[in-house]
Amino acid sequence: MVREDLLLKTVLDLTRNQFEAAFCTLNRCIDLCPEESWNEPVVNLKFCQVAFHTLFFADLYLARSGDLEAFRKQPFHQEHLSFFRDYEKLQDRKQTLLYDLATTTSYLNHCRQKALDVVAAETAESLAGPSGFDWRDCSRAELHVYNARHIYHHSAQLSLRLRQIGEIDVPWISHAWQDK
Repeated sequence: MVREDLLLKTVLDLTRNQFEAAFCTLNRCIDLCPEESWNEPVVNLKFCQVAFHTLFFADLYLARSGDLEAFRKQPFHQEHLSFFRDYEKLQDRKQTLLYDLATTTSYLNHCRQKALDVVAAETAESLAGPSGFDWRDCSRAELHVYNARHIYHHSAQLSLRLRQIGEIDVPWISHAWQDK
């Protein structure tokens, strides 16, 4: 039993640390983006849209299930109705809405705290159980890894764009980074 407890603690620590590093990387990209580039293209979306997309799905996959109505009723969403507007990310259409920097940064902080809270509440049983999303056929543990990879993927796109627009370097952020 002690070995299982140690293994669970290790998995929870590494999951928390990787989420924190992923959110720190995204945060650095957002912080380093020049104001004039916030609404400029990054591949097929604008910088602000990529940041929002990344946070939106991080937030969604940190939920316990794919209950989209419950997702929309979260306090952060209710307090920022004008930010989420018509939930275009849940619709099968190209993203067109733009997102302001201040609320995007606030959303990032919300998602960071949510990740810490969600990971702290996980158990061996919940991690081994289903993801909670019928369109993601994997365990809850794998969903967390998938989620962190998604944050890193889009952070890399934003980082590359920053390099292209002004040779702005986003540093490698390890698991121990504390973004202040």
